[in-house]
Amino acid sequence: VQLQAYGGGLVQPGGSVRLSCVASGFTLDDYDIGWFRQAPGKKREGVSCITYIDGNTYYTDSVKGRFTISRDNARNTVYLTMDSLKPEDTAVYYCATDPMTCPYDYRGSYIYTGRTSEYHYWGQGTQVTVSS
Repeated sequence: VQLQAYGGGLVQPGGSVRLSCVASGFTLDDYDIGWFRQAPGKKREGVSCITYIDGNTYYTDSVKGRFTISRDNARNTVYLTMDSLKPEDTAVYYCATDPMTCPYDYRGSYIYTGRTSEYHYWGQGTQVTVSS
């Protein structure tokens, strides 16, 4: 029972890539799903989250306007479409369930607690490298 992220690779600055988060052993319908990333030498950060009950979406400030999270329950998949990529987006990207219903701050920005044990069904991430 886990979520598996796919779709990473080498992308030029300004380019786009779409990541997929696929569930195995359970269905995504009843879960809020978050995307997270971790760059070398840095802490893991929350990137985006989508709720299951109404499809509301939330993003961290650095990706607002560039990244789009979406879900296709029929395919048991959540997507992260990343446009206008920057070198600082280089990281391993992970997905997991967010049992805290995608918390956000007063600006509507996604809040990640930093405590990975609070999130569930982590799988192996997918590397995204933005470089020319």
